[in-house]
Amino acid sequence: MSLSIPDLTAVRARHPEAIAEAAARRTRRPLIGDTGRLMIVAADHPARGALGVGDRALAMANRADLLERLCTALSRPGVDGVLATADVLEDLLLLGMLENKVVMGSMNRGGLAGSAFELDDRFTGHRAEDIARLRYDAGKLLLRIDYDDPGSLATLESTARAVDDMAARELPVFVEPFIARRVGGRVRNDLSAEAVTRSIAIASGLGGTSAYTWLKLPVTHDPDDMGEVLETSTLPAVLLGGDIGGSPEDQAAAYERWRKALRLPTVQGMVVGRSLLYPSRGSVEEAVDTAVGLL
Repeated sequence: MSLSIPDLTAVRARHPEAIAEAAARRTRRPLIGDTGRLMIVAADHPARGALGVGDRALAMANRADLLERLCTALSRPGVDGVLATADVLEDLLLLGMLENKVVMGSMNRGGLAGSAFELDDRFTGHRAEDIARLRYDAGKLLLRIDYDDPGSLATLESTARAVDDMAARELPVFVEPFIARRVGGRVRNDLSAEAVTRSIAIASGLGGTSAYTWLKLPVTHDPDDMGEVLETSTLPAVLLGGDIGGSPEDQAAAYERWRKALRLPTVQGMVVGRSLLYPSRGSVEEAVDTAVGLL
């Protein structure tokens, strides 16, 4: 780590150009490394106002704590990189933690958690031109489709244009699709086999080319369905980790679901966030090492 966390604000205030300089000299690596698998730690939740982990409503609100957890995760063997918004990635750049790592910029965070406009998920994060300018390696976007919410149409169209913009720069874009609906006023993702199948079909066809499109997918309620679900597309996919619950039984069940899905031919790895950075039991190191072991 080239800077301590307390130094970050001083550098930002006095030398903002240091961020671009760090990005320009960062050593890059291929998206898929020697292992043939991809393990990415996700930390783009705060920009959507989603700060909770389990029963801790503001668990991700302390930036110094979040950065320390990210630095720990990125230092573990088998962790390939990080997914985050500009502020978090730039902190990690200044800390020297992105050398030889896959850097994935989060693109749309406008659908704030719990808002009336949550499904009209505007692209308020990285643009394709930002990802190219900063020499990052990929982008990620969230696509939730509620057939009863007109906001989903705006998100669908802007997602297609983002796919086009990334492909024009030959940059991979990871599309995270869900069929969603409001239950008691809150948006809930449908993880049935039929819904995930439908979301894959929709996401795969977006844009003028799918050459640089990847899918970031949840494991269905019944992991035995995943083989048939993933037959919907030939696009490479990574598994979405999500919040796996607090009990040992919940964690063991989640790991087994991931293990089964990782055997499927189109699955190239995992993108996991809160369950690794804020494990309900054990340390960040233990949680990350367990997830890496599944690969």
